[in-house]
This record gives sequence, C-alpha cells and structure tokens, in this order.
Amino acid sequence: MEVRKKEVVRSTFYFNDIQDVFEYGEVFFGEKAASYFYEDLKLRVRNLETQYLLHLECRHLETKTKIYRNIILGSYLIIYRIRANRIEVLRAFHGSRSPKIIRLVKKVKI
Repeated sequence: MEVRKKEVVRSTFYFNDIQDVFEYGEVFFGEKAASYFYEDLKLRVRNLETQYLLHLECRHLETKTKIYRNIILGSYLIIYRIRANRIEVLRAFHGSRSPKIIRLVKKVKI
C-alpha cells in the first residue's frame, strides 16, 4: 500500500517552540548537541510528507479519526494534525508539560 504524499505546513507556534528547544539545548548541552537535536527534529518533520501515519495518536488528543499524532523525540512531543490534503505541524512540547496545556493544541490555526 502506497501512502499518498502530503504537503507539510508548520504553525508559527512550532517555529517558536523549536527555537526555544534549540536555545535551551545550547545553554545546557552545548552548541553541537543542540544543533544535532535541532537538525534531527527538522528532518523528522520533513519526513512527515510520506510518514505521517507512522507515528502514534497523541494520547492527550484522542479522536475517532486519529488525526492528532505525535513524534516522540527524546523528551519532546512534536504534535501534528492530519488533514485531507496536508499535514499541519502544530507545536513542539517537552513531555513534562501539563495535559491541559497540550490539549490547547486543538485550537491552533494554520
């Protein structure tokens, strides 16, 4: 079964989140480690154009259609929404965030 390729669009929140992740990593783990993590994160998001069904449904955003999924990368969740013609990357959260905060992702508009 061939998976249909879909456009990947990213929210403004996502770009702000990954910038914060990079800056945090740079301070606590060094520039090289932060850069490696940042590039890995970006690669996984780019690969969503064909691998959007590979990841599990986000347990904080369960729906019958399973449109909210997340990439787990280290301690981070990259949450995306599957639409008919595109993949919407919504946010990147540290896994320790409150489920109430994570549920607000449903309100993100792209």
